[in-house]
Formats: sequence, structure tokens, C-alpha cells
Amino acid sequence: MADGRLFGDLFLGIGAMKAGTTWLYAMLDRHPELHFCPEKELHYFYHRYVDNAQLSEERRLSNARDRYLLRFDPETANIDRVRQNLHWVSAYLSGPVDDHWYRNLFQMRRHHRYACDFSNLSAHLPETVWSKIQTQCDRLRVLFTMRDPLKRLWSHTKFHLQVTNQLHLLDQWDPEAFNAFVRQPFIWDNAEYGRTLRALKAGLDRDNWKAVFYEDIHADQRAMLRGIEAFLDVAHFDYPDTLLARRFTESVPHPMPEFFEGLFSADIKRIRQEVVQAGFTPPARWG
Repeated sequence: MADGRLFGDLFLGIGAMKAGTTWLYAMLDRHPELHFCPEKELHYFYHRYVDNAQLSEERRLSNARDRYLLRFDPETANIDRVRQNLHWVSAYLSGPVDDHWYRNLFQMRRHHRYACDFSNLSAHLPETVWSKIQTQCDRLRVLFTMRDPLKRLWSHTKFHLQVTNQLHLLDQWDPEAFNAFVRQPFIWDNAEYGRTLRALKAGLDRDNWKAVFYEDIHADQRAMLRGIEAFLDVAHFDYPDTLLARRFTESVPHPMPEFFEGLFSADIKRIRQEVVQAGFTPPARWG
């Protein structure tokens, strides 16, 4: 990374979960001025300032074993890629987990302008943390995505039950069971858009952050990507149509129970009002 402040030029995507961040990551990872390390979601700042168990040695070892170490055929493997991956894993497993550790994860960045990290847990950072991060960057850009709160809650619920092999509960839970599950912090906190917007507004210079809507992403994908490129001040990249058409981490199709909306209607009205109070106009398709 170039000389300057510790983190140099840093681009953070901060969620919300199930609001298009994986799609955006897959597109922007192709951009020649943007460098992503092998892990999309590092969660370093959440570990540093909120929960220091997030990147415990045990968790990093587990991640390295299950997600980062390449399983390859020695006769067909790209040896340079294998070496780079193992070099990165070595840095990931080193300690202590501090600001220099985080910077070192982007050591393979060369001509790229930005080091990039799409960690949805960063949406839960308080305003004082954002100001600290900003002072450590030559240039900081933060992108926050929002989605119709009701549809996001339903998608997140389905997706979690899908990856934990519990989809049968969608047909078994009554309103009380759904309400108890959805209001757990790991689901619910991702819908508190107003809290994130207030923290960004108070902690960062206005030019350093941008909020967008999931519905607008897919209404005009290329226009959205051009807007993000302008926000970052990077050149336009022509993303292939086959990539634009892909969908990532989609939850299984399943009809929403008729009672589901009523469980959260008051909260969703409040969340929408908070988004408006922050200066944004939700898409008309929001309920």
C-alpha cells in the first residue's frame, strides 16, 4: 500500500444483510482499481470496537480451515495463486489482531486505488468509531444499502433457516414463534437503518458515505454501478451482462405468511420515518 495514513484509500461496504451487498461485491471485485482480499467480510472494525471475540484465534483457525485453504490438484493448480492464497492465510492467522494486522491483509494490493472490505457488521459501529476510522484513511468511502424492511426481514429469516437446515420451521411456526425469532439481534439489528444512518451522519464527513436502496440497484444496475464509481472517483468499468444477470445468496422461494407483516408493522413504519428524517426517500415499492 502507498505511503500515507495507515489505511490509505479504504472502501467499506457495510450492509444491510440481504440488501444486495453480495451482488455489489461480485460486480465491484472485477473493477481494476478496487482490491478485495480473499475474504469479503473481514469484520475487523466490529471486532476492534464492539466484540473482540469476532476474530478470536479459534474463529480465524476455523475460517482458514473451512474457507481459505485451497483444495487443489497439483497437476492443474495455478501455483502462483496457491502461493498468494497461502501468503494471505499466513497474514490472517498472525497476531495480534490490530490496525497493522488489518492493513497487512491488503499487502497484495498493487496498482489498485482502494483496499476494499464488505463487512455487514460494520453497520453497527457507533458514530465515534467512524470518526476514528476516517482519521486513519487518506480517503475513506462507505457504502450502505437498504431494502424494504419487511422483505428484508422475511428474506433474512428464510436464508438463516436455509443455511441451518431448518426450512421446515417456515411451515410450523405460529406468529409468536416468528416474532421471537425475527426480533433476535442478529436478525433485527440489520433492519435498524435509522441508527446506522445517524451514526454515519454524525461520525463522517458527508462526502465520505453514500446510502443506496436495493430496489434501485436492480431497477437500473448499470446506472447504480456508475453512481458508485463516481462516488469512489474511479474510472468506469464495463461489467459483463452475464455477471449482471447473476443472483447471489438468494433465499429459497417461500410465501410469506399472511400474519407476518402485522407482527412488525409499527416497527417498519418507524424505520421508514427514520430513513426519511435522515434525508432519504425510500422507493415507492417499500410497504
